[in-house]
Amino acid sequence: MTKFRIPFLVSFVLALAAAALSAEPWRAAQGPLMTRWAKDVSPDNPLAEYPRPQMVREDWQNLNGLWQYAIRPADQDKVETFDGQILVPFAVESALSGVMKPVGPDNRLWYRRQFTVPADWQGQRILLHFGAVDWDATVWVNGREIGSHRGGYDPFTFDITKALKPGQLQEIVLSVWDPVDQGTQPRGKQVLEPRGIWYTSVTGIWQTVWIEPVPEASIGRLQIVPDIDRSVVELTVETSGAKSGDTIVAKAKQGEKTVADARGAVGAPLRLEIGGAKLWSPADPFLYDLEVVLQRGDAVIDQVASYFGMRKIALGKDAAGLVRLMLNDQFVFQYGPLDQGWWPDGLYTAPTDEALRYDLETLKRIGCNMLRKHVKVEPDRLYYWCDKLGLLVWQDMPNGDRGIRADQPDLKRSEESAAQFEAELKNVIDALRSHPSIVMWIPFNEGWGQYDTERIVAWIKGYDPTRLVNNASGWTDRGVGDVLDLHRYPGPARPAVEADRAIVLGEFGGLGLPLAGHTWQAEKNWGYRSFDDREALTAAYIGLMRRLHPLIGEGLSAAVYTQTTDVEIEVNGLLTYDRAVLKIDAETLAEAHRRLYLPPPIVKTLAPTSQHSGQMYRYTTEHPGEGWEQPDFDDSAWKRGPGGFGTDGTPGAVVRTEWKTGEIWLRRTVTLDSAELHEPALIVHHDEDAEVYMNGQRALSASGYTTGYETFSVAQDAAGALRRGANVIAIHCRQTQGGQYIDVGLVDTLPPQE
Repeated sequence: MTKFRIPFLVSFVLALAAAALSAEPWRAAQGPLMTRWAKDVSPDNPLAEYPRPQMVREDWQNLNGLWQYAIRPADQDKVETFDGQILVPFAVESALSGVMKPVGPDNRLWYRRQFTVPADWQGQRILLHFGAVDWDATVWVNGREIGSHRGGYDPFTFDITKALKPGQLQEIVLSVWDPVDQGTQPRGKQVLEPRGIWYTSVTGIWQTVWIEPVPEASIGRLQIVPDIDRSVVELTVETSGAKSGDTIVAKAKQGEKTVADARGAVGAPLRLEIGGAKLWSPADPFLYDLEVVLQRGDAVIDQVASYFGMRKIALGKDAAGLVRLMLNDQFVFQYGPLDQGWWPDGLYTAPTDEALRYDLETLKRIGCNMLRKHVKVEPDRLYYWCDKLGLLVWQDMPNGDRGIRADQPDLKRSEESAAQFEAELKNVIDALRSHPSIVMWIPFNEGWGQYDTERIVAWIKGYDPTRLVNNASGWTDRGVGDVLDLHRYPGPARPAVEADRAIVLGEFGGLGLPLAGHTWQAEKNWGYRSFDDREALTAAYIGLMRRLHPLIGEGLSAAVYTQTTDVEIEVNGLLTYDRAVLKIDAETLAEAHRRLYLPPPIVKTLAPTSQHSGQMYRYTTEHPGEGWEQPDFDDSAWKRGPGGFGTDGTPGAVVRTEWKTGEIWLRRTVTLDSAELHEPALIVHHDEDAEVYMNGQRALSASGYTTGYETFSVAQDAAGALRRGANVIAIHCRQTQGGQYIDVGLVDTLPPQE
């Protein structure tokens, strides 16, 4: 319940100030693109929901709304006059703030607002909470400095009781400095000059601000750890001001029914035994309610409401001996998008809670069971909706500092840079660790800010042993953690199978389509691969799903498609940036995704690639003339050598025969036991354009290049041309610049055995 109280008497000066602020009604700035929820945003109700769903108190006061703001030089230590009004909690650069102005590292952003403390809160401690402020914030209440915080993604709280003036109007002043991409702090995709995959900077308050009363002894934080193997949930309750002899009483409830309870001393973990526990999963995201009470004798001192899900995430081996991501001791293939969490009108902040929920409901509707939250940490309510709706979350740590290439060693970060990263990482884990939806932590992405990888992974594993750790999503794997993660555009592809870690495809796809009227800018939009219309995009996406399916049978445990929505000039989204258009029909997507969750198929190798052992070919670099692809063509004068063919240094290549000319033609005979194939596919690494024929029929025409081995469907006529006995695979590859490589294999994907 939110309470707002207005005092009967206000000083003449403060009344004049309030009148001046209200002289010009607030309105959102007109950004390049707005969502349909922007019309629902007003100073009366911005993000009115209680912001911390896993530790709820009934009595609180939302401080979102109109504040005063000023942008001043960074070295100015106070502000006498303000520039106008800003709608909190929207960042100053956003349209929904009503300001839409940059700040930058040379300036400091100042805020001020007044509020009243309800009279019935008297005698209690008053806590001031900030969901997130980017980046370096200092807070004053009634002219008294309360404290400072550095970190753009983690919540922080100050006890402001001693600074309050009983019965009077109170004042908060906040000063924020953000170095953006000129600093080494975690910042995600924010830059001063947006371009490509880099977006508008976000400065200042971007999550809910609120106050709440608590008693002298109060509950400070809950840590909830489910253990389905023992049918218990372990609860650790942090308190403030508790005395020796105080107790914690906890009840787990299923509806109105209490299913478990426990009592124990403050500071000691409690165990609630959940007999016959209903397990949480994307298919059935069941949540138990939790009541937690701090007692002194029989008196209730403080109480909060929460919830939890009984689920387990771990590694395990399937019947084929492949290491898999196991949810509740069962292999569940995890599929969903790279989720950036940007909004055209609110930037880091969704316009409304309904909007925040919409993205997640859309993912469920199209058949996704996970998302990778990419180099951003969201407001607590996003994870609440993932918990409620049933979406697994891979949580990235926002990156900062410098990057490294795949062939470079870890960074040597400065002590200050490393200390800030580790402090924010710990705070983020502390804030989110009780959400059942979060199943994996990812400290580093594509070498960005990557340092001391082995130590950082070991620390995360020790600090939160209940989740998996992906040491480096992308191309800078250090052999530690729980997964080997590959990025491949457009893909799909899989890493090599490992004995002790699961293999995952951390990013792929990136199929781009700008839709007129729904883009951040009219022209020069960007995508990894671009298409002209929705039909072509749909065909390409369905092709990716068909090629992804056999990789599951070869050991792939998860795949992350780039991405949920377009973001600024990047148009790789399944949804447009304004969320107005789902670019591919929802049922078409859902049907394509359903197949991914079936038992893994059996992949039978018919003709191996040369990735692990060189396969012999006839080849020539001189144009062979007409009919070279036909099975009866005489290639006896061609050279003979093992694949793959190319030049050293080509990404992902395993060169066994050097090829340095502009073109190459290859032929290979493959013997099949049967022509009754279920779903034949080619495994190809090509740089650049490649054509593949089977018994004279075109099986594949692939333009551009790959940076590793990828799966491609075989054209229907070519598949029909295969026969029992000898078959000829003929290949032509053309190269223009950079690296060059060609290698081809053939597999068949069979349904799983009953």
